Amino acid sequence: MPRQLLPDPEHFTGRTDALALLDALLPQLGARPLLTVVSGPAGVGKSSLVTRWLHGLGDRFPDGQLYADLRGHLPDSGPAAPGEILGRFLRALGVKEVPVEPAESAALWRSHTAGLRLVVMLDNALSAAQVRPLLPSSPGSLVVVTSRRRLTALGIDGASFQQLGVLSAADAVRLLAGRIGADRVRREPEAAEEVAALCAGLPLAVSVAAARLAARPQQSLSAMAGALGGSGAARLAALSVGGEDAVRLALDASYHQLTPELARGYRRLGLPPVAVLNGPVAAAACAVGPDEGDRLLDDLAEVSLLEDLGPDDTTGLGRYRFHDLVRAHAGQLADTTEAPEARRETVRRVVDHYLAAATAAEELLTPSHRSLRRDYAFPPGHRPPFDTAAGALGWLDTERFHLMAALRTAAEHGWDATAWQLADAMWPLFLRLRPYDLWTEAHEIGRAAAERDGDRRGLSRMLTSGGVGLRNAGRSDEALAWFAEAVHGARADADRKAEAQALHGLGQSHLLAGRLDDATTYLTEALALREAIGYRRGAAMTRICLGDAALTAGRPGAAVPPLAEARAALLAVPDPYDAARALALLGLALARAGARHTTGEDAETVLWQALDEFTAAGSVHWRARTLEMLGETAELRGDRTEARDRYERSLALYEPVSDSDTARLRTRLTELGRLP
Repeated sequence: MPRQLLPDPEHFTGRTDALALLDALLPQLGARPLLTVVSGPAGVGKSSLVTRWLHGLGDRFPDGQLYADLRGHLPDSGPAAPGEILGRFLRALGVKEVPVEPAESAALWRSHTAGLRLVVMLDNALSAAQVRPLLPSSPGSLVVVTSRRRLTALGIDGASFQQLGVLSAADAVRLLAGRIGADRVRREPEAAEEVAALCAGLPLAVSVAAARLAARPQQSLSAMAGALGGSGAARLAALSVGGEDAVRLALDASYHQLTPELARGYRRLGLPPVAVLNGPVAAAACAVGPDEGDRLLDDLAEVSLLEDLGPDDTTGLGRYRFHDLVRAHAGQLADTTEAPEARRETVRRVVDHYLAAATAAEELLTPSHRSLRRDYAFPPGHRPPFDTAAGALGWLDTERFHLMAALRTAAEHGWDATAWQLADAMWPLFLRLRPYDLWTEAHEIGRAAAERDGDRRGLSRMLTSGGVGLRNAGRSDEALAWFAEAVHGARADADRKAEAQALHGLGQSHLLAGRLDDATTYLTEALALREAIGYRRGAAMTRICLGDAALTAGRPGAAVPPLAEARAALLAVPDPYDAARALALLGLALARAGARHTTGEDAETVLWQALDEFTAAGSVHWRARTLEMLGETAELRGDRTEARDRYERSLALYEPVSDSDTARLRTRLTELGRLP
């Protein structure tokens, strides 16, 4: 009886979930031949996983254990022909004369295996066509195929599929410890975790790093981490043993099987500064249409050079990502194959894609803010991946870190106009979702870029929009300095609208700091200027702040008229988001004054309407704030139970986005006796 399986891997680590998924297939044995495909990138441990699993099956297959390396990824020798493997298998089962013709060999193989219980491991398969003639016919047989390709065509043969990912961080450290000794890892636990992280959970990379460390017992793990922490090329070079670049060679083998078009896409997709790729990004990077971008990503996922993450819950776009070392390999190939100008153009196309899409979102969500120029080296050639306000906000939320990466990249490359324009286009993200760290960083970069670009309007916008972010982040002194600079610049440029905006910002900053007299002075000056130039929306925004100042001063009755007037003006513009802000503050003023709206609604009715409007707008911050106001109205009428419920709902929304608001809500709940 042949027992050809590879030796049980000595340092096999983790993979509990993957082994459980394979075990779940076993009840199907006997009803039909069982076929499963385990796919994944080079070096992820497909063969080790399958070998470990099959060794654990004991005597389930008494008629033989057959193994063949189909050489699907060896460019020198080429893939094994099915006839070659059939001959070996038949001879291993005792067949003395094997037919020369592949079709006859396949027929004999099916006949000979009809009543046998066999396990067959087909390692490193290239295609379904290579595998199909090697399938035995017995319902008691098991065939496991490993491949860097997904081999979805085997689905018509009844195959199940398992995509194998990288090791968890803990398992990667355990694999390292198993190879170099647990004591060595215990002496440098943080460095061990860093080495594992820099190997990105790829077992082959961890094993290569471990082999280098094992051969150098005096070398520290921190030194290895330093070697792995370099550029893409340096990182791949560090993963070599005995002069053989194991990781790079494995990836080279996959790369050399790509078509020229796919190879070009692979190289170029390693260049953009984004962690997750989708069709529009791929289309921009490779200068192709959206359908071609999707197809390119799917084809690279098919050969396991990209990981398919499934569609995004918000946008519905397919999402893909590179393994860190695969991306380093793609980038290295781009550096050595693509001309410098082509590399620069690839990155610029992606940055321009993000600028165009963010600008489209800005036009949908905050059209009054969309007033400054946009400069594109490569104007967008297709529609943004959304067509509604809700879709635009969802896209901004999903892509926030990629937008920031594009902004930083623009500044690093000297694309200064693009840098500040990206910060400007991201305004609805900052306004609605309040990521204060990104808000301030974007405008600090944007301000410097606008200064270098020499664009006075861009600089003014960066100072005022950035000042709002600094103020909301609790950096009030810096905010005042930014607004003061904006006032000075606007007066020098005789730009009355920009001057009013900066004065308004100064007033808001003093209001937040509790300096009510200063706040009222600046806001009154801003209101007069806005009314003088006929800027109706701006005047309404300043009235909101004057109403808020009256509320803060304990004069809710005085807050009602400016807030009601602001609400009506903003509905007429129309500006539904800011109209909802005016309505929420109006509801709070009515509650504190014990009054009703002129239209007859009581305070709570007004506030519930505002909450509905903020929910429709997707504003987490103002939903939380309105729920807090509703909690206060319940508390004012003595309903502590309802107040607690509303404060808790508000707190749940505040916690992910604002530490200061979270602290305030916890204080409110503590005072009600809910929290310690």
